[in-house]
Amino acid sequence: MRVFSAMMMPLLLTVSAAAQEVEVTDNPIADILDETETEIGGGVASYYGNELAGNRTASGERFDPGQLTAAHRSLPFGSMVRVTNTSNGDSVVVRINDRGPFSRGRVIDVSHAAAREIGMQRSGTARVKLALLSDD
Repeated sequence: MRVFSAMMMPLLLTVSAAAQEVEVTDNPIADILDETETEIGGGVASYYGNELAGNRTASGERFDPGQLTAAHRSLPFGSMVRVTNTSNGDSVVVRINDRGPFSRGRVIDVSHAAAREIGMQRSGTARVKLALLSDD
């Protein structure tokens, strides 16, 4: 019986490892996420608050600090971007509707609502990663 157990144990471990590998590599949801999100860098984000509410954005719409929107220097208006706070891992998807930021060293300005979602409203700035979402 001991000999049988000694022979079967490596076989069982190999089968178990192979089954786990299939689960990780054959995950259709992970494949979809990889295809629809493209990392576009990162840096420091800031947010603009209620004092600009009602002003026109570069896209022509009125700024609403309660909406999940953002300003970026070059992304097309309407682009959807996932902004992830690297210090806490929280992320939010925002729609680009304005140009900026105009402060040196900043990569994106998010609305007050977006800042609240990723936990940066107190500090005013946060180090973030950006990922462009495509509509595939």
